[in-house]
Amino acid sequence: MRTFPSLRLFDFEQPVAIQKEILSGLTVALALVPEAVAFALMAGLSPLTGLYAAFVMGFVTSVLGGRPGMISGATGAVAVVIVTLAASHGVEYVFAAVVLAGLLQVLAGLARLGKLIRLVPQPVIYGFVNGLAVVIFTAQLGQFKGDTGQWLQGAPLFLSLALVLATMAIIYLLPKFTRALPASLVAILVIFGVVLALGIDTKTVGDIASIEGGFPPFHLPAVPWEWETLTIVFPYALIVAGVGLIESLLTLNIVDEMTQTRGRGNKEAVAQGTANILSGLFSGMGGCAMIGQSLINISSGARARLSGITASLLLLVFIMFGSSLIEKLPMAALTGVMVMVAIGTFEWASLRTFRKMPASDTFVMVVVTGLTVLLHNLALAVLVGVIISALVFAWDNAKRIRARKFIDAAGVKHYALYGPLFFGSITAFHEKFDIDGDPSEVVLDFAESRIVDMSAIDALHKLTERYHLQGKKLVLRHVSSDCALLLRNAAAIIDVNVEEDPTYKVMTDRL
Repeated sequence: MRTFPSLRLFDFEQPVAIQKEILSGLTVALALVPEAVAFALMAGLSPLTGLYAAFVMGFVTSVLGGRPGMISGATGAVAVVIVTLAASHGVEYVFAAVVLAGLLQVLAGLARLGKLIRLVPQPVIYGFVNGLAVVIFTAQLGQFKGDTGQWLQGAPLFLSLALVLATMAIIYLLPKFTRALPASLVAILVIFGVVLALGIDTKTVGDIASIEGGFPPFHLPAVPWEWETLTIVFPYALIVAGVGLIESLLTLNIVDEMTQTRGRGNKEAVAQGTANILSGLFSGMGGCAMIGQSLINISSGARARLSGITASLLLLVFIMFGSSLIEKLPMAALTGVMVMVAIGTFEWASLRTFRKMPASDTFVMVVVTGLTVLLHNLALAVLVGVIISALVFAWDNAKRIRARKFIDAAGVKHYALYGPLFFGSITAFHEKFDIDGDPSEVVLDFAESRIVDMSAIDALHKLTERYHLQGKKLVLRHVSSDCALLLRNAAAIIDVNVEEDPTYKVMTDRL
């Protein structure tokens, strides 16, 4: 039985690791503030709705989740889904949708649907990561606009650029000298100190919105408990649940790859669902894993749950007690951090795959990247990429059906099939047979082939009928046990002849 190592909050024998976890959490907490506010405003909700979601999501998933070091909170993907519901029915329906989405995610985790993330091919992951990097980068360009939405010009523009570039330079250069402190945190504090010391007039967190508030209040969604409410809320809840799981599980895979460890997808799904349920009950807009903040956390040296717990608790402290100080943080410093995250997120190695990998894989990667950038809907982009990859795979396998033909000493004609028999290969399969010219007995050998689906079963039934009408017999030989089971289950509606061969065995992955 496979076992997983225990995942502790921290190791008391490694105080440096504890320091990294706490400082990484502080860095993440500072970066969470403007994003949570921005996503709440994007959804048409109050800033505190996003901040409460960031606290609840971050804390619950850090404690219960299947991927230590991963950060969850209010996200743009969820904001895009619920903005219409917020505008049409109000915030109470949003809370109800978030709670219901959480319940669906918990059920998905308990049903062990997290394994479905295995169906996402590598080109889709490359496209997802690259598109997300572009989205993160372009989102930062808004910091170079004034209150009227016009681009900054002259001295204000150069000042903002200088502060952003200085932040990026610190993040890039500091690790070359020491890794005792997270470079992102040092960069934020240095730029903050410079702005305060020199009295530089630049955009701050407080210019976006006030983050002052109290502890998230417990609040049952004030919606009518009737069928009509469910019909309104359920479609949004279903999309939020799907989007959240896809983003969270993909982020989990990316963090796994970065840390050379393995998270637990089903456990993460249950944790995400629990977090969304509590977020909706504590006045939050819900959310999912945040790849940007997760990368900040991992790149700062965090590997355990303590960093996420620290980030969420510090965020609550900022809301309740430190809002006046946090609102003075220069947005240029946070922008510089996120630009470096975007650069680190982009999978530069994927650019070398052009003309070296199958054209279909390159096409899928480009499509997913483009959809992510254009629609800002990561889940939809991934879904489209998976569908295209599946269709390409089906098409390629449909062309691989082959049949080696020979007549043995007894005058029996054999068709030795190669390749899977499924809906895509049925037409090519039927073209292999010469029913009129074949002898009275024909053997169809499946030693190198498999019966995959209902279309394949129906094709064998029709082929058997065509031989029967000619007064000839078709026998299926070397049918694997799983394929034989498919045929037995369909025995009431099909008529095929399967030759039993107790000496023929097929290796399976079942223990």
